[in-house]
Amino acid sequence: MLRAGLIVASLAALQAGVSTPALAQSYGNRGGSTLLVTPDGDLLDYTPEQGEVVISRDQMGRRVLIDRYGNVVAIEVPAETYFPRQREARAPAYDDYGAPAPGWEDDGIVTGAIPSPDAIDRQPLDEPLPDMPTGGPDLAPPTDQAPMRTVTPDIPVKSNLSQLEITALQVFLDREGVSPGVIDGKMGQNVNKALVAWQQMTGETIDPNNAEDILERLRLSGGLAITSYTITPGDAAGPYVAEIPEDYSQKALLPSLAYTSTTEMLAEKFHMDEAYLRQLNPGVDFTIPGTIIKVVEPGQTKTGSVARIIANKGLKQVFAYAEDGSLIAAYPASIGSADTPSPSGTVTVERVALNPGYTYNPKINFQQGANDKVLSIPPGPNGPVGTVWMALSRPTYGIHGTPEPSKIGRTQSHGCIRLTNWDATELAKMVKPGVTVEFID
Repeated sequence: MLRAGLIVASLAALQAGVSTPALAQSYGNRGGSTLLVTPDGDLLDYTPEQGEVVISRDQMGRRVLIDRYGNVVAIEVPAETYFPRQREARAPAYDDYGAPAPGWEDDGIVTGAIPSPDAIDRQPLDEPLPDMPTGGPDLAPPTDQAPMRTVTPDIPVKSNLSQLEITALQVFLDREGVSPGVIDGKMGQNVNKALVAWQQMTGETIDPNNAEDILERLRLSGGLAITSYTITPGDAAGPYVAEIPEDYSQKALLPSLAYTSTTEMLAEKFHMDEAYLRQLNPGVDFTIPGTIIKVVEPGQTKTGSVARIIANKGLKQVFAYAEDGSLIAAYPASIGSADTPSPSGTVTVERVALNPGYTYNPKINFQQGANDKVLSIPPGPNGPVGTVWMALSRPTYGIHGTPEPSKIGRTQSHGCIRLTNWDATELAKMVKPGVTVEFID
């Protein structure tokens, strides 16, 4: 009934040519009076910018946000009327292709799921490494709370696939070297961009509604999208840290900025969204060695020799090309913002550092809290630049990882090119000093 109402509202808005500006206030806050809920029942975790959506009303008088292709983005509902759907927790069954087996209906994630109050709020940081010349726009505190406009490729990508079928599509694209970002079973902008990049790479197209074709391509690319994995004693042992503090003086006291849990580590290992990993394994204790869990199988790491990189600031995507001009890989990225833009023109990769640390100098960097001394921040996947730093010839700029992979391609950086840790690591192993990096709009 809700979905039908949304479709009616969508058609009505398009026929009427509605051009109401996007909602200005912030949504998704449990303390607010209204929430934006997607057609799948999730909370919308960003605020669309003006011109990105039009607004109509459904038969109940609620405001409905619609994108330029006629897709319903979200519906505004009173916060007090929004409750999670409850369904029996049970593990999904899969057929030979990794798709849901007959008789098992995929309801998607629990409607209205809200992060646990004790979830770690790890603030992404984009500062360069200590041995880099410092200064410049990339040293200001991040502004992820101000969502940027996401540019959609000029093809309307829609899908009627189930969540697990979308997972199969994401896994196939990841195996092909066109990263969809975190694998979460959702059709979003990063998947759209990966589909376009795959077309550029191969000259072929994929119908995002043709599940049979997608599953056959998946089979030929390496088999099942979902596989079993046994948690090892090493997985359970870590080392892990209880939490990642925001204050740099507290960060400096930690032995490393390691993962905060087994689930966070495993999610990155298998290129997954942490919440989706938990969803596929309801009730599982990930800290017990020998536990068998369901994970996605992203396949082998892409290999090759990258001669040229293009950072497309408009698409929020990075393209890696071989010497002969062929596209080797493509990755969703967070690249600059209006206030702190990335450089323009062409620079080169100066050097590559894996598992980098960071030195905070208040005389050169931004003022962080009350810190007035030089601090050595230890390395780790939750460090300021994640697991990789590729220094560029323009001082303070680089290509690097992130402690929050689910935000890649959706939030702003402060001039640098931010990728997921696994994408940044994959790219770093194909890059050598002297590779050109061209920033285009």
